Amino acid sequence: MSFHRSLLFAVLPMSLMLGTAACHADNGSQRSGPSTKTSADSTAAVEALKIKTRKRLVDVPGGSFLMGDFGPVHNEEKLPYTGAFDDDVLRTVELDGFRMQAWKVTYADFDTYSDAVGQPRVAQSKVDQSYRHLPDIAAGVSWTQAVAYCEWIGKQIDIPMTLPTEAQWEYAARAGGKMRVYATDNGELDNGRNVSSIAQYNAFASKHGQRTYASSLGAFPPNPLGLYDMVDHGREWVSDWYAPEYDVKQIRNPTGPASGTERVQRSSTDRDADQLSVTSMTMTRSHQVPEPGPVTLADGQVLEFSPNPNRGNGFRCAARAR
Repeated sequence: MSFHRSLLFAVLPMSLMLGTAACHADNGSQRSGPSTKTSADSTAAVEALKIKTRKRLVDVPGGSFLMGDFGPVHNEEKLPYTGAFDDDVLRTVELDGFRMQAWKVTYADFDTYSDAVGQPRVAQSKVDQSYRHLPDIAAGVSWTQAVAYCEWIGKQIDIPMTLPTEAQWEYAARAGGKMRVYATDNGELDNGRNVSSIAQYNAFASKHGQRTYASSLGAFPPNPLGLYDMVDHGREWVSDWYAPEYDVKQIRNPTGPASGTERVQRSSTDRDADQLSVTSMTMTRSHQVPEPGPVTLADGQVLEFSPNPNRGNGFRCAARAR
């Protein structure tokens, strides 16, 4: 099994990842454009979104698993897979069954929500327009916006929904808590078949612009539970506050710290500062303030960090079991 792509990601400092994302964000303030949809159009779009959301809810049976970097109890060398220090506290977690969206929420989905509630659409800058209308592109929003969307769509389909917990996300990515390093169909990376190859990434970016992903969502096989794109296509918000170490006392349906300054994100970006393809392991953690703001780079340059950089701040919603 080859781990070179994810090990590269694991050693990147958070400041570099934020700076990289910021470099792809619009340097000006985000502009919001009004929707041109009529009331009838909006109603029809909501109905279509309701059908799609119900259809793409995946049942995840409950169970127990060893959460965290399981390398020391999984590989012959007894070494961690990620090299990070905030995922190396192994703990047994027990989860009730739940449901999770098979796909990340797209810009088209989020536009339907924005139109329905009468708020400006996100990602309306000139730079954003180069990619956000491509089919099935994951929406990037703040944590607060993600929670609001999940609660709204849950009310529309009469199934209470919110962001998954960190434990739920990892358990689902690992196909029910199995010791799978990558959230692909076979638990490994097969460039060009179950994740984008560098050549595919470059071809897609060349055609659509540098702010796009290596592919639209759903282009590669899902993991065994039927969940797509948990291995790449940007970081995903989860509900937990971030802490450097897991609370080992939270065993059943853990929800993370009671408070904090940053929220946990899972999965990863699609490439690093050197333009190399980067793919996340199932236990990879990152964190971000709920409402991203300006970022100051090492040279003192201040960049306006939009809540909608296309390689981060995506999400999918979750619900209780049937």
